Amino acid sequence: MARYTGPVCRMCRRDGTKLFLKGAKCFSEKCPVEKRNFPPGQHGQSRKVKKVVGYGLQLREKQKAKRIYFTLETQFRAYYQKAANRTGVTGELLLQQLETRLDNVVYRLGIATSRRQSRQIVRHGHILVNGKKVNIPSFQCKVGDEIAIREGSKALVILEEAKQLASGQRAVPWIDINRDNFSGKIISLPKREDVNLPVNEQLIVELYSK
Repeated sequence: MARYTGPVCRMCRRDGTKLFLKGAKCFSEKCPVEKRNFPPGQHGQSRKVKKVVGYGLQLREKQKAKRIYFTLETQFRAYYQKAANRTGVTGELLLQQLETRLDNVVYRLGIATSRRQSRQIVRHGHILVNGKKVNIPSFQCKVGDEIAIREGSKALVILEEAKQLASGQRAVPWIDINRDNFSGKIISLPKREDVNLPVNEQLIVELYSK
C-alpha cells in the first residue's frame, strides 16, 4: 500500500484524539478534533460509537504510532523486530527507534512545524548530520550526532514559523537544542517519559507477539 497523502486531520478524527500531524493548527481552535469530534465521512456524526477491545484496540494503537511517525507497515514491523531482539523493554525500545529517526529529530529541534514537514525538509537536502548532508528521513541518529540546517537553507520562511511554534513548547531533554542556530546535539537516548504522545506501546507489543 502506498503512503497516505490525503488530509491528515481525518486520521486524528478517525482515532478520536490529536496525533499532532498538522503543526500549528493542532494547537489552535481551528483543529478539526476540537470542532468536529466525531469520525470523518458522510455518516460519521450519526454513527454509533462502538467500544473497541482486544485485537481492535491493539491494532488502533499500532495505526496511531504509524500515523504519527509516517511509517509503512514493513518498516514499522522491522522496528519492532529489532526492538524485540534487544535486551530491555520492547515497547520502550520501539519508541526509542521511532523518536531517533532523523525526520523526528528535525521536528523536535523546532526546524519544522510537523513531522510531515520535517520529512520534506530532509528529503530536499536541507539537513546536515555531523556536517554531512543526509536526505533519508528514516536515518537513525545516535548519541553524539549533531544535526543542523544547511547554511544556505537558513533563509527558508518556514524556519521562523517553526521556531515560533517550538518556543512555546517544552524542549526534549535528550537533545541539546540551539534554536537560534537551528541546530542541536543528541546527548542521550529518549526515555519513555520523554515521549509525550497518545500511544500505548505495550498494546503494540502484544499485537506483534501473537
